[in-house]
Amino acid sequence: MEKTQAHEAYLMLEDGTIFKGKALGKKGTSSGEICFNTGMTGYQEIYTDPSYSGQIIVNTTSHIGNYGVKLESEEESSSVKIKGMVCNAYADTYYSRNTADGSLQDYLEKAGIVGICDVDTRQIVRHIRNAGVMNCIISSDIVDMAVLKGELDKCPSMEGLELSSAVSTQQPYFFGDENSKYKLAVLDLGCKNNILRSFAERGCYMQVYNAKTYLKEILKWNPDGFFISNGPGDPAAMDYAVDTVKAMLETGKPLFGICLGHQILSRACGISTYKMHNGHRGLNHPVKNLVTGKSEITSQNHGFAVSADSVTNSDEVEVTHINLNDKTIEGLKIKGKPAFSVQYHPEAAPGPHDSRYLFDDFVTLLAQG
Repeated sequence: MEKTQAHEAYLMLEDGTIFKGKALGKKGTSSGEICFNTGMTGYQEIYTDPSYSGQIIVNTTSHIGNYGVKLESEEESSSVKIKGMVCNAYADTYYSRNTADGSLQDYLEKAGIVGICDVDTRQIVRHIRNAGVMNCIISSDIVDMAVLKGELDKCPSMEGLELSSAVSTQQPYFFGDENSKYKLAVLDLGCKNNILRSFAERGCYMQVYNAKTYLKEILKWNPDGFFISNGPGDPAAMDYAVDTVKAMLETGKPLFGICLGHQILSRACGISTYKMHNGHRGLNHPVKNLVTGKSEITSQNHGFAVSADSVTNSDEVEVTHINLNDKTIEGLKIKGKPAFSVQYHPEAAPGPHDSRYLFDDFVTLLAQG
């Protein structure tokens, strides 16, 4: 099995804070927005989630790599999407799980991902939790801190950054059984594989479209409903998607949005979004369903959110879910239309299955026509 590279590496934050550790993955330099995920497992699903495009992930769990990687079955897209990885203890030795396809070190190296280990991730998380999200840079080949700072300054801010067009499918493709009962058009802003699998399990045959596809092109397939996917970047920089979703709402067909899709649907209804001090990323975020009164433990990954003040001033939407930690909006329903969205990830890959009923709710809307 591959061994962690012994040479040193550095993590520099935008505010000048520096951490020294050991190199992991590919030797080199990479920059992006730093964020932390509190999940205890599921690192491969996290690294391949398109929503993490442009970001460097801090894994808060102590040991990473101890169960290796499994190609395809635990990947949420066709490639690793993160810009870099930070962890405390990297496990050189992993248990096989009988079908493990190799070590995480080998996986990251082949994917060209620069990482750093043997750093105090608790200290890093406490720092960015208080200071707020910021850009950072990892390097295992630049030892001059002034040069490294110069490279970091070139990294663009996530606020105002449009990334969905970079991760979206370039050509439409089908997913599921063509003999399924429902035809679902998916606007791919950075869609995870398990979302598609969740729909297919419930009788949906999907055509997945590029993020910038016009509605008139989608309607040629005559779908029964629309899904707006998760994805990376700032929703305020995506007027093209907002315009498409506005047009989708006018058709009166059922519509469902997840994460970035939730934010785009909100903006299509005139509701603003904002950059959070720190996003929600992990597998144990508590959410309350205001319709049923029940709570759910949810999987989350977002750095932007829907403005509560903007929702209060809107007569188009009804809040259906709230975050029990900070009261941010986690779900909306469009009044008078078969359309709703949630900020979190009911497909939960990785994560709990508390919220998978949302797929059933949407299929019920499809059945009602």
